[in-house]
Amino acid sequence: MTTSTDAVKTSSPRALARARRRRAVVRFWRAYRTHRAGIAGLVVLGVIGLLAIVAPLLVGADSRSVTGATGGPMESPSSKFPLGTDQFGRSLLALLLWGTRVSLTVGLLAAFLSVAIGTLVGITAGHFKGWYGTVIMRITDWFLVMPTLVLAIALATVLSRSVWTTILAIGVTTWPTTARLVRAQTLSVESRPYIERSKALGGGHGHIMSRHVLPNVMPLVLSQTTLVISTAILTEATLAFLGLGDPTIVSWGGLLQDAREAGAVSSGNWWYLAPPGLAIAVVALAFTLCGRTIESVLNPKLGVTR
Repeated sequence: MTTSTDAVKTSSPRALARARRRRAVVRFWRAYRTHRAGIAGLVVLGVIGLLAIVAPLLVGADSRSVTGATGGPMESPSSKFPLGTDQFGRSLLALLLWGTRVSLTVGLLAAFLSVAIGTLVGITAGHFKGWYGTVIMRITDWFLVMPTLVLAIALATVLSRSVWTTILAIGVTTWPTTARLVRAQTLSVESRPYIERSKALGGGHGHIMSRHVLPNVMPLVLSQTTLVISTAILTEATLAFLGLGDPTIVSWGGLLQDAREAGAVSSGNWWYLAPPGLAIAVVALAFTLCGRTIESVLNPKLGVTR
């Protein structure tokens, strides 16, 4: 019968690495589930994500059609239309569910693009010091002082109005904060002794950045991603509200834009305004709670309230 020491010796490096990752995930989840706010945010996101997935089964694709509308214009909530109807007679509940798919997709993809750019810039700026790091960080500072929404509006105005334009406009204007955080973490990692040993053993720039720096900054990147998603969803809603979104799709911001154009504010039709606005606020809050909890778990010194 082999002992645990013999088992460790005969295990491959990859198996040991997988075992360490599994233990790290288990420890992370044990710490995460002790935070009530993080669990609440995760449950809310799970429910909203499930509704987004099953939206075609719940309401059907015809609910977005203007010609197939079955209600009167701007009807108040009733048993047939729990959230009322829009100016074309379409069910606002059905439109809200369809908007969930678009808003979450745009938020996730835009956040992924933003964090990917910020991580690449932050790691390279922290690793390659000298003139390269100085130039890159001055560009980052320029993006930081410029209003993000103004830059996103400018890009969305110049480019064609589509979902991909919105994703691109948000992604290329919200990366500087991530770049700053990742650069600071990269400088901290590269000051450790094992980085010097790796260089002495012939490790190149790519090896050091991908094998040593990137794994150590990934927890920070993960927590930053959840926070950027909420910002991306709010920015998408703002662009759509300003009429810079794709007019052929249904999103929460687009519903607010339609409500404004239909005069829902002046006529007091609260059922047209409240649902998409509350949906945006709830999703943004849920992502923020998850992000803060992840930060607290990965860095207990932050002391986030449980």
